[in-house]
Amino acid sequence: MDAKQLLIFSASMLASAAAPAAQGEEAQGRYVQIAEIEVDPAQIENFRAAVNQQIEAAIQTEAGVLVLYAVTERDDASRVRVFEVYRDAAAYSAHLEAPHFKKYKATTETMVRSLKLVPVVPIALAPSSESGRGDYRGRPSAAGPRYRSASTTRANAAEDCRRLG
Repeated sequence: MDAKQLLIFSASMLASAAAPAAQGEEAQGRYVQIAEIEVDPAQIENFRAAVNQQIEAAIQTEAGVLVLYAVTERDDASRVRVFEVYRDAAAYSAHLEAPHFKKYKATTETMVRSLKLVPVVPIALAPSSESGRGDYRGRPSAAGPRYRSASTTRANAAEDCRRLG
């Protein structure tokens, strides 16, 4: 077996070994989506305040909400993306019925020009244990509590982006 064949064989063995782990993650039933939102440029600051309030309440009060990151495009603050990870589809359904989410929807109704929900399939979800936000299953990490204030969350999100960078 030459070096090229050995490399191909090794890669296929590694892929086979990783497959059960990937299937196990999928079996856990995480519900993950990206919300693509276009906001009225004149109302961006009000929208930011509403989305911050909603995310803080959801993370603090809903055990099934594992991750909520809201970001804007660098060159167009009216284009918002929210990365959402829920324990499962039932947790997402419960989130939609939560009082703070209904308040957010009512508050932002005239601010949002368009909304597109994009269901996605996770490839890998694993924040560092040093982030203090818990592991991808939503369990608190040894580094600190699962909930952080919006300002701390923004700093941690920026740190995550630099690491992934």
